[in-house]
Amino acid sequence: MNDSSAVTGPAQDAPAEADVLVVGAGPVGLVTALLLARQDLRVIVLERWPQPYPMPRAVSFDGESARILAAAGVGDLVDEFGESSRDYTWRNGEGALLFHVDVADVGRSGWPDSTSMYQPALEAALAARAETLPGLRILRGHEVVALADHGDRVRVGTVGPDGPGEFTAPWLVGCDGANSFVREAVHAGLKDYGFFNDWLTCDVVLHEPREFHPNNLQVCDPLRPRTEVSAGPGHRRWEFMRIPGESVDAFGRTENAWKLLALFGVTPGNATLERHAVYTFQARYATEWRIGRVLIAGDAAHLMPPFAGQGMCSGFRDAANLAWKLGRVLRGTAGEALLDTYTTERRAHVQHAIGMSMDLGRIICQTDPKAARDRDAIMIATRERGLGRTSREPAVQQLTEGLLHRDAEDRPIAPAGELGPQGRVARDGAKGRFDEVVGPGFTLFSTVRVEELLDADRLRTLADLGVRAVRLVPAGHADVPGEAGALRDLDGTYLSQLASAGATALVVRPDFYVYGAAADSVELALLVDELSARLAVAGTG
Repeated sequence: MNDSSAVTGPAQDAPAEADVLVVGAGPVGLVTALLLARQDLRVIVLERWPQPYPMPRAVSFDGESARILAAAGVGDLVDEFGESSRDYTWRNGEGALLFHVDVADVGRSGWPDSTSMYQPALEAALAARAETLPGLRILRGHEVVALADHGDRVRVGTVGPDGPGEFTAPWLVGCDGANSFVREAVHAGLKDYGFFNDWLTCDVVLHEPREFHPNNLQVCDPLRPRTEVSAGPGHRRWEFMRIPGESVDAFGRTENAWKLLALFGVTPGNATLERHAVYTFQARYATEWRIGRVLIAGDAAHLMPPFAGQGMCSGFRDAANLAWKLGRVLRGTAGEALLDTYTTERRAHVQHAIGMSMDLGRIICQTDPKAARDRDAIMIATRERGLGRTSREPAVQQLTEGLLHRDAEDRPIAPAGELGPQGRVARDGAKGRFDEVVGPGFTLFSTVRVEELLDADRLRTLADLGVRAVRLVPAGHADVPGEAGALRDLDGTYLSQLASAGATALVVRPDFYVYGAAADSVELALLVDELSARLAVAGTG
């Protein structure tokens, strides 16, 4: 139900129990909660199930997602639940090579471009990190059954271990999955692409370790499209598409799972089938991700086929985009209209990811033999001519909407909207990835001391906005007395970024996307003024 008498009356004057309520304690809900709580916000997570789901769903995440997970506080635990995906190969039904990419162990975001992971271990790491934050509470076994937005706060009714309950906060984020109660309660519309395929997913633990070459394989066989991938340390996944005419019930039976696994030499004698289930892959997104004081993220906001590996990754991007904006609104450094950019920015990203996933699905799921032969011929010719990709960098669209540096015609000015890289840096004896050495938040990179570029008023504006200024120097730069604090760019990552943009300074948002660049002090002053005004304008909405 969408409301109840317990929560539809006038909002009470009692203080809210949290700054943000998060509904759902899956990976996206936990990452959202951690990113908020690490800003010293009070967060309550309400999860309907009393225990975490013990089986994996997603099996990989990209480099940007790894960076987000590190920002959530579990970067030092990645090796416990993940391993580099290493490579990805497509073959046809006869075994001919159609496509191959190698996965960089250190990609644009400073992490492997793809990490294979065991989801229950990831969720355990996130939950353990949550226990260390005093402002964050996870309440399992509390199902949200009623919701009311009173204009200044949101109140929810729950059914929990001790009976009915109520919780109140200024904001609520629904991360409660594909069948989201929150999305339905606020009547968010859905755009459905009508893309459906049934696949049997088999999660397996082999009795003896085995090396897989390639580590991740897609077999584009019109007789039975199928997949074999790493599912994190010690785990593997096989997936098989249901062919038209096959019974769904028979297709999902245990004996059929073992019959199909035998195609890969996997039998009850050498493996344990942890789980098997038939999933219907879908493609859809919510048309509005903010309705009043309620926002949605993850599968509550979008579903896509798994072929591009962007479902959970898109949810992590939702969390990263939303958390810093909610933090600013709650601290009073931006107004509520800033949250409208969450919908416009993330919806465009997700539309791209869904489109890419469906395009790959149409290629992989081809069951017509002639069309499959034509596909194979084109892909083989493309590979032999050296025109295909040889490395797997995430194919994520840059931001084009929202809070970006724009020209007089309201178009983003390059490199605004690009995903910023992460390189290794060193400062004052500390060395590592940028996020580890410098920390989160808005960052102004420059090759000149910012005091030489901006006047006193604009320096105060930067301080008021919480923008951290970082002066970059080459790796071999000699120390200069009285100039402590310069950041050595050990790999040339940031100096190269500035050079390619023709910029002296660059402002990067807390979610790692470039806000804008400036060629000189005059452009930088305008950039700072624009950012301040954009946030101020956001505060009036």
